[in-house]
Amino acid sequence: MHRHLWAYRENPSQRVRLIALIVDAGPLYAYIDRDDRHHAASLDLLETHPGPLIAPTLVITEVAHFLGTRLGIDPEVRFLGDLAAGNLIVEPVAASDWMRIAEPVAQYGDLPLGMVDASVIAAAERLGTTDIATPDRRQFTVVQSNIGILNLLP
Repeated sequence: MHRHLWAYRENPSQRVRLIALIVDAGPLYAYIDRDDRHHAASLDLLETHPGPLIAPTLVITEVAHFLGTRLGIDPEVRFLGDLAAGNLIVEPVAASDWMRIAEPVAQYGDLPLGMVDASVIAAAERLGTTDIATPDRRQFTVVQSNIGILNLLP
């Protein structure tokens, strides 16, 4: 049985603003790969977080690559089905993001921080949210964000 993610979780009777969760590649890969050590925590977070789940475009590309090369076609198709169903909001890279992505990649060259992780930070800053789903604590705790301390989940 496949459980699915849901991007739009707002209850119309509630008058509170839901906080978006920017999702890195790690949890998106882990929720599909049952053998991943982060599977249970990632699946739980992605299924229960009350706000919309936002994945930057570069994250989507990385996840599709990992699924296709590590797990095969069926898991990649499942992921594509979640995207087609609108279970994740795909956030494009804005023109203004490219230089912001380049800054931490250049500044933190000694970390395994690449363009995809930097795009997560750029999207969070542009969208004004500090909530990021990632198992990559080292990269995201070292990088200085323009919006303050990042809240890393799970």
